[in-house]
Amino acid sequence: MSGAPRRRPLGVVTRGTTNPNRLRRVDNWIVATCADRLSAAADPLVVDLGYGATPVTAVELRARLAAGVRPDVRLVGLEIDPARVAAAAPAADPPGLTFARGGFELAGLRPVLVRAFNVLRQYDESEVPAAWRTMTGALAPGGALVEGTCDELGRLASWLLIDADGPRTLTLAAKLTTLGSPAELAERLPKALIHRNVPGEPVHDLIRALDDAWQAAAPYATFGPRQRWLRAVGRLRETGWPILNGPARWRKGELTLPWPPAPLPSIME
Repeated sequence: MSGAPRRRPLGVVTRGTTNPNRLRRVDNWIVATCADRLSAAADPLVVDLGYGATPVTAVELRARLAAGVRPDVRLVGLEIDPARVAAAAPAADPPGLTFARGGFELAGLRPVLVRAFNVLRQYDESEVPAAWRTMTGALAPGGALVEGTCDELGRLASWLLIDADGPRTLTLAAKLTTLGSPAELAERLPKALIHRNVPGEPVHDLIRALDDAWQAAAPYATFGPRQRWLRAVGRLRETGWPILNGPARWRKGELTLPWPPAPLPSIME
């Protein structure tokens, strides 16, 4: 068969660590926040980039989108390692769920949405903007990238919503019943932000302000961690932080705000 040779996948093989339900927090946020993009798309194509050694989180994302947004959503799981693509093949359910070899170039696909979780953590911060530009450059018009990090069990997570103009929002999320302090979220910031958690940077100010609000809300712990979190996030907004959404999302252990909340040089440059 003739034709141009396929472009070599961009990136390096990740550790591949994964667990069932590890990405449920970001998945549920995607269903609630990105539904309009998928609902309006002529081709509701989603890419799960770097799904890992097993395809379980790709299978879960497709199921959640099909149930919560539209049943005809198509998800393609991409991995650089061909052995992982072969191992995922038994889980495929075409046309709704397939697996292929690909990296930041997204294998020539034009998805409406890309989820890239725990992919950039092993890269240098200086490599992040180029990876973002490559992925967002491959999106369908109006598409978005959700890029972030979580711990091994998905109890702590953070992610950025990114489009062709750069990061739009930052979300922090935690399992409230196991949360000791919001300061724990600092260890799971996206790669572009984790090294910026130093005095003078907005993300450092955010984590510190959230932790202070959590400590101030300690009396609400009597009513459970959810009530304490609700009070802490509400207090944060009262002090001027531009918290998005409302208590319905906060109750899930989430906090989303525009990024950056203060002027910063563009990290897409």
